[in-house]
Amino acid sequence: MLATAGGVTVDPEIAIVTVRRRGRSGSIYLQDLFDNPALDISLRAGDDVIVEIDRRAFTALGASGAQARVPFPRGDMNVIEALAEVGGLNAQLSDPTGIFVFRREPKAVANRVAQTDVLADNEPFAYVVDLTRPECIFIAKEFQIRDDDTIYITEAPFVAWSRVLEETSSTLDFATTLTRLAETTQN
Repeated sequence: MLATAGGVTVDPEIAIVTVRRRGRSGSIYLQDLFDNPALDISLRAGDDVIVEIDRRAFTALGASGAQARVPFPRGDMNVIEALAEVGGLNAQLSDPTGIFVFRREPKAVANRVAQTDVLADNEPFAYVVDLTRPECIFIAKEFQIRDDDTIYITEAPFVAWSRVLEETSSTLDFATTLTRLAETTQN
């Protein structure tokens, strides 16, 4: 039916096809439909077919290649792919032991992760990824990014130390300039 209607102008990786039938609806990525034709369904009279761009996005902050709200480039994305999407870690600034994924979890997930039964819906969670450990790279490749997640990449400790030194040296330079100025005006 989509081909008969003139095709789709949206990239199949981010095109979502939704079929509404008698008050119910189902959605699939167009690329998944191309990859697995068995998922295709027969349309019936009265069905509504909607094709739209995936509007999901995550936010990248900290010592990355970019600090921005980033649209999903495809249906599924893991932590490694999300980091690559923003230009990866900045070798001069970032700390690969401190990659955080912040998100709100539904009650069932929050209680399972925290091994409790007292947490409510929309509990804030911070997941930490240490890319210096090989096993964590495999975990990061399995950890799926969700709509509205925030990925924060911490700065390397030497960057913070460099800033302290920079601030201290500029303060000392200013103090030296004031001292010289005072000496000049007294003479």
